[in-house]
Amino acid sequence: MLTLLSEPTEEIQRFRDDPWPFQQTFKTPLKDLNRFVSTCLATFSLEKGALSTDEVVFEPKDLLLLLAHNSVPVKDCYHLTIRADGEREIAGLLRAALGDWVDFVFVPTPEVVAIYADHDEYTTFYTRDDAALKSVTSNLETAGFEAVLNYTRGRSDAKWR
Repeated sequence: MLTLLSEPTEEIQRFRDDPWPFQQTFKTPLKDLNRFVSTCLATFSLEKGALSTDEVVFEPKDLLLLLAHNSVPVKDCYHLTIRADGEREIAGLLRAALGDWVDFVFVPTPEVVAIYADHDEYTTFYTRDDAALKSVTSNLETAGFEAVLNYTRGRSDAKWR
């Protein structure tokens, strides 16, 4: 189930206030989003997650179509906070957001990984510990997805302040 929220969740706000210390960025493979999302989510068992947009460059057609298919009305497509309940819905939400030119933060429950993606086609995975980061990045690299080496996303890179 997808739900449009009026404001970012507490989990998203906590992450924005204090991003987790371990991170790795990957190039977002627009032509292989299904496999990319499946691979990164396979590491974790997630119950729900919330996504909040920071910047929407163009009308987010994939997100709007996903919301319409779930009978979720949207008044302002440039400022969205969406909660997804269930693994299938989380995967669909991430695929849609990654397919649009949208900067967003995603924080699931349980809070084992956070994702920040931007319209420049970079997806950064954040964790609180090195073991969790190695787990997700190892799966992505083994599947052939390209890590962006020597890149650290700083707070100034995101519009989340």
